Amino acid sequence: MSAEPDEPEGRLRRLTTIWSRALFPVTSTSFTRAEFEEQLLPLARRLSELLRARSFDADAAKAVGAALVEAHCTDPEALARTLDCVDAYLVLYCGEDGPQDELRMRSSRLQHAMAAGYAQALRERTLAEQEAIAQAALRAQGVVAQALHATEARFRAVFEGAAIGIGIADLDGNVLQVNEALLRMFGLPEQSLRGRRVQDWIHPEDAPQTWRLYDELVRGEREHYHLEKAFNRPDGTALWTNLTVSLLRDADGTPQYQLALMEDTTERRLLNLRLRYEATHDALTGLPNRTLFFERLEKVLSAGEGQRFGLCYLDLDGFKTINDSLGHAAGDRLLVEVADRLQSCATAPGEMVARLGGDEFVALTTGPGTERTVDELAERIMNALVTPISIDGRDLLVRGSLGIVEGPAGERTAAEVLRSADITMYRAKSAGGNRCELADPEADARAITRHGLTTALPTALERGEFFIEYQPLVHLGDGSVRGAEALVRWLHPQHGVLGPDRFIPLAEHTGLIVPLGRWVLEESIRQARAWRERYGEQTSAGPLRINVNLSPCQLSHPGLVQDTVDILERSGVAPDALCLEVTESALIGADDDLLKPLRRLAEMGVDIALDDFGTGYSNLANLRRLPVSILKLDRSFTQSMQQFPADPVDLKIVEGIVSLAHSLDLAVTVEGVETGAQAEQLRILGCDTAQGWYYARPGPPERLQDLALVDATG
Repeated sequence: MSAEPDEPEGRLRRLTTIWSRALFPVTSTSFTRAEFEEQLLPLARRLSELLRARSFDADAAKAVGAALVEAHCTDPEALARTLDCVDAYLVLYCGEDGPQDELRMRSSRLQHAMAAGYAQALRERTLAEQEAIAQAALRAQGVVAQALHATEARFRAVFEGAAIGIGIADLDGNVLQVNEALLRMFGLPEQSLRGRRVQDWIHPEDAPQTWRLYDELVRGEREHYHLEKAFNRPDGTALWTNLTVSLLRDADGTPQYQLALMEDTTERRLLNLRLRYEATHDALTGLPNRTLFFERLEKVLSAGEGQRFGLCYLDLDGFKTINDSLGHAAGDRLLVEVADRLQSCATAPGEMVARLGGDEFVALTTGPGTERTVDELAERIMNALVTPISIDGRDLLVRGSLGIVEGPAGERTAAEVLRSADITMYRAKSAGGNRCELADPEADARAITRHGLTTALPTALERGEFFIEYQPLVHLGDGSVRGAEALVRWLHPQHGVLGPDRFIPLAEHTGLIVPLGRWVLEESIRQARAWRERYGEQTSAGPLRINVNLSPCQLSHPGLVQDTVDILERSGVAPDALCLEVTESALIGADDDLLKPLRRLAEMGVDIALDDFGTGYSNLANLRRLPVSILKLDRSFTQSMQQFPADPVDLKIVEGIVSLAHSLDLAVTVEGVETGAQAEQLRILGCDTAQGWYYARPGPPERLQDLALVDATG
């Protein structure tokens, strides 16, 4: 029983019927139309499956196109009718339940793949026929006179029935015979082609070697040649062919005729040109895309001596906000308008504009004087963005960050040039945006180094490339060592020892600061335990304490308290051996949720130090609500104390901070002490502890052990 029309099988049958009616009149087959329809049904079912498949299968679609050739659908109209049918009815009958835009895009890709498979199969069949014809023609040369009639009959059958165009001319170029296929390709009667000269078919797009190869063949110096050639049709259109010309010799080996085999590739060429355009141009704006831009840039950079280039790399500022607030459709219209404006800025010879993706555009200028022209191009681009763009009744002010790279051709690759432009653009963006920046090799090198360090960070922790140095904390009253601050270092394989200023910001940006901070905490507490096991209470102030820095990212991590408790318990170290240092800027405006972990740690007995105090412009009254027990004055307060006595104003400031801290039961530690004069001034002002090069530079734990031992033995 047949399926109902509204059921999937019924709709598939309807599609197959329409397809067979379109294709049957131009197909050479012995089947009836109903039998031919049954032959097409599996192909239609396969197309339906490919349309609705999760991923696109180009090979399967090509196989459908190749199957048409196997079914003898080789007439020039067969492919066009098939593509028209698939384009009009495949989504209609097989994709009613899916998103129509995506299905139509999938249908278009299926058509491209089918056409490619069809063309490839037809070409293979044609080449096989060409080979058969060529072999038959060559065999004809050696046939004796008694078999001439039979040989000529066989050749005539092949000649007239071939699907490709065949022409025979003498060595002077006079056309002697042509078959029906060739007449259809040119759209001319036989009388118009027979008697013409081959040399009359010169075309402006002939390859340079076309007529050189022809002359070699008719002189007997070449047996055959193959190339792509265009011909002019009477209606003014171009006929593109794959042309194979062979030299026919007589039984004695003397050249007699030239045999031309022509395959019509006009439709395939147009399809390839269309696919090439789509592959090299942005679908939204119509501008050249990244692929075409790289091709052009590589060609420019390989130019001869004396040639230069200038490149402008533009990224729109705040484009994500427009997409998020007005929608992607509005964002697309904005990009189209920006593309039109940029296109109008690059109209001189040697200039082009391309869209690399998203809201990133590039403009290229070439020639010997790009030092000046690239600046002018950048100015035109920035001026083009000044006028607001109206989208959905809103006037949107478009801003952009522009990176400029200019230089001689031949010194850098396309990838290096674009990387430099990208780095420069981001430098303009980080400087506030809506501005231009010129590429700086030193800035590029720093950015590349930062990128290299960022990518190497995760494996560096696994490979054990980090180590810790310790700087002692000294009591200003009696000079005893009270503890040390743990300072992490990176022993990089190429760059040597790197300080925290080189990699801590990168670790915070990538999130690696959490595992790295956990490692630093664990190693530091392990070291604190080793000190206590070795010295116990030998130091005058009791067991040594370890200070560990805590980043804002660690502070907000939910596992901070539990990680700290676990590390202390595993190490067997009491909480009072640990002091966590948090920068003042990290706690400015902190809410109770952010302070809760610190309060829990403080209640356990862990000291909390407010690091870099005096640099964050915080309200001093906020100190009452912070769970801190120590203030660490920033080194900027000690810079004016190099000489004795110090600046009275600075002394008053420090004296006031110390008095306030002590009134709140907070100890005061001072950083950056480098001279005895500074240490004496700070002692007089009442500061409790200090650290700096005056006492010791950061070093291995053994150095702190030596200092502590000296303190213990007097």
